[in-house]
Amino acid sequence: MEELVIRDADVVDGSGGDSYRADVVVDGGRIVSIVKEAAAAGCQRPKARRELDAEGLVLSPGFIDMHAHSDLALLRDPDHSAKAAQGVTLEVIGQDGLSYAPVDDRTLDAVRRAITGWNGPGDDIDFDWRTVGEYLDRLDRGIAVNAAYLIPQGTVRALAVGWEDREATPEELDRMRQLVAEGMEQGAVGMSSGLTYTPGMYAKDAELTELCRVVASYGGYYCPHHRSYGAGALEAYEEMVALAREAGCSLHLAHATMNFGVNKGRAPELLALLDAALAAGADISLDTYPYTPGCTTLAAILPSWASEGGPEQTIGRLVDQETAARIRHDLEVTGSDGCHGVPVEWDTIEISGVGDPALAEFVGRTVQESADLRGEAPWVTARRLLLADRLAPTILQHVGHEENVRAIMRHRVHTGGSDGILQGAKPHPRAYGTFPHYLGHYVRELRVLSLEECVAHLTSRPAARLRLPDRGLVREGYVADLVLFDPATVAAGSSFAEPRVLPTGIPYVLVDGRFVIEDGRRTDVLAGRAVRGIPPA
Repeated sequence: MEELVIRDADVVDGSGGDSYRADVVVDGGRIVSIVKEAAAAGCQRPKARRELDAEGLVLSPGFIDMHAHSDLALLRDPDHSAKAAQGVTLEVIGQDGLSYAPVDDRTLDAVRRAITGWNGPGDDIDFDWRTVGEYLDRLDRGIAVNAAYLIPQGTVRALAVGWEDREATPEELDRMRQLVAEGMEQGAVGMSSGLTYTPGMYAKDAELTELCRVVASYGGYYCPHHRSYGAGALEAYEEMVALAREAGCSLHLAHATMNFGVNKGRAPELLALLDAALAAGADISLDTYPYTPGCTTLAAILPSWASEGGPEQTIGRLVDQETAARIRHDLEVTGSDGCHGVPVEWDTIEISGVGDPALAEFVGRTVQESADLRGEAPWVTARRLLLADRLAPTILQHVGHEENVRAIMRHRVHTGGSDGILQGAKPHPRAYGTFPHYLGHYVRELRVLSLEECVAHLTSRPAARLRLPDRGLVREGYVADLVLFDPATVAAGSSFAEPRVLPTGIPYVLVDGRFVIEDGRRTDVLAGRAVRGIPPA
């Protein structure tokens, strides 16, 4: 007898088609049968060792978070309710060009320091891997939800070239090609870049194109955080489209949005660009989070020249009075490349987390507010905080536009990605709320998307981008990564005031046919594993 039958579920199968009532049978981690309208038709109903009454609940494929920063959280926090409670059954990590494989000892130390604000310092982690394959093997020991990995181009550059702003030598480029090829062979699904983060931003298009050619040869995709989401954002998107076309590589645009005052109402221009490229045969997709503020580190807004050489050199430049004055001029007058070419507006930058608990008074306030309390210029406050916390502070940037968010999420190649940073006292609520916020706010309340369409955005579309042949749909033979939610009550519990509150209306989540959320509570099941890329036939 099979393990589980989910009775009388309203199945939204991920295809975008109409929902239907069915009994769904799960056994051995897979969906073994789907009996539609069994009760109404008087059919013999399937039996199993366990029966779950799903009356009033929607059954859908598990959600795929196409942009996650859980690279260490998956290892340090077996509970991982931040994602499991949202119905997320697969996360794509290794984002924005910086993560922890492939590395050597020197590179690992620098990367850990550079992205402490994203993932914490990692003092609680045994970094017993160096290659992509070894990291994926570590995930295979058991994690809360599944994970796929992107080779981080900035880390690859740090390993082969260093943190300097210069072109790679032919030998260094060959080394980077080799590292990317090895990572793809070991199971990565593509490559990411952070082209406003050092050292990845130092790569010219020709270098990126060569690496993308390698990714394409393995059937992977390129996922850039491109060179600007502010001034010149549209040109930055055009650059990525042209680069991917030249390389013959599939393109997935990370947290695709148009931010800052210069881009208010300009989403239609971006969508027209994408439509033209798609019509010409390009393979493009994108992800977004359903909120207007962004999230990164305070150090990330500095001009790239100030971050050349790595974290210690950045701190040295901030200490030096003359160099610090140059940094301030680039931030406040010129518009630094780290701040997307837009002069910084300190009243839009809210401190969301610090590494040193003694600096907790800054959290929840904008830089401008903290500066006003001290009777000093905001740059003085920002510089003091960067030095005192050794570049660790994370920030929310309140620079988005609701009309752009809604327009982009309607697009036919859109997928969902939380971009969730789980560190800090007041992280962005998207880390805990992205997927129920789509379903509750944008589907039920605003009707920006239909339920069936939204579920397709969060399931089958990302599964297709990842080239997963047996995930992303409720189909017989597919892996039983499933979520049951109440369409009348599903909602994000997290807010900017209380960002770590779990969602409501998602009582059951299964990973590989096993309950990781049951009756609204996290079980002790660790059914997640590394989902490796599939080599082209």
